[in-house]
Amino acid sequence: MNRAPTSVEMTIHRIIGVDPGSRITGYGIIDSDGQNTRLVEAGCIRLLESSFALRLKRLFEEITGICHQHRPESASVEQVFYARNVRSALQLGQVRGVILLSLIHSQCEIFEYSALEVKSAVTGYGRADKQQVRKMIELMVHGDFGNSRYDLTDALGLAVTHAQVSSFRSKLK
Repeated sequence: MNRAPTSVEMTIHRIIGVDPGSRITGYGIIDSDGQNTRLVEAGCIRLLESSFALRLKRLFEEITGICHQHRPESASVEQVFYARNVRSALQLGQVRGVILLSLIHSQCEIFEYSALEVKSAVTGYGRADKQQVRKMIELMVHGDFGNSRYDLTDALGLAVTHAQVSSFRSKLK
């Protein structure tokens, strides 16, 4: 029997979180109804090509392929406020541009969050360290990411943050 969700039931949303990096980009996909979160897939895209332009091309293809396979409705991308030097900042800006273009091309609604916002949403403390974020993500998505890169759990943190923020906004409506 098909029926519309009641006020008690929540619609499940598929969200991709992306942690940009010029050599390694983390991604995490979750399904969330605002209260419950289920891990769909998470991983890292390692960009080993020697040419920066080829790394950008491959990143576009990888993100587009992941979105084509999993069909997320919305995307959460980290806002970057820090880079080691000017060259790193410029490269990271280009990486973010390619990621945003790929997500738009994949018809995702895009949201951006700072690292402080993610840490606050996931741990309740904006200055939490990466290990604390990882532990909370493991609890929230019922996963064990032991020795995986922080890029992966940072990306899942972005997805979880958006799930919480969008759930809160829908409750306000």
